Amino acid sequence: MTDGNLGTVTVLTGPCGAGKSTVARLLADRFTPSVRLHGDDFFAVIAQGAIPPYLPEARRQNETVVAVQAAAAAGYAVGGYHVVFDGVVGPWFLDPFRDAAADAGVPLHYVVLRPPRATVLARATGRGPGALTEPGPILRMYEEFAALGDHEHRVLDSGALTPAQTARAVADGLEAGAYRLS
Repeated sequence: MTDGNLGTVTVLTGPCGAGKSTVARLLADRFTPSVRLHGDDFFAVIAQGAIPPYLPEARRQNETVVAVQAAAAAGYAVGGYHVVFDGVVGPWFLDPFRDAAADAGVPLHYVVLRPPRATVLARATGRGPGALTEPGPILRMYEEFAALGDHEHRVLDSGALTPAQTARAVADGLEAGAYRLS
């Protein structure tokens, strides 16, 4: 999975409730050395003026945050870490990750977890305080990941899998090069 002493960047994405964070923790535990970057943390550090990222008026904020996320992921990978980044990164936000990985000379992988709609809705609306639980935005995000065109072969339907099974399937795909973008 690595090229020489460089690490890798794996973007583990999908809609809210897809299991990204749980699987990312398990996946990062499989590699040494590894870093798990939780995409939501990059939004949480905005002290004043944060806009919920699912709102249209958050576009500029989201572009800034994604650029910082991509730079952080590539920076760790240059240091030899296997980076597992979990966050909502549709194909429309892949360019910053592609550019950062290319500039750093590290491999980039893109994995989309997409369990069935009902599974995503049940998981996401059942979360605790502080989490996005409104069905409207959750379903809009799900629809954004429903048809990924050229990236459809990078989708894993994890609906019938446990988190451990999902992490194993992702790790196997990474080793086989199934999710590699660059």
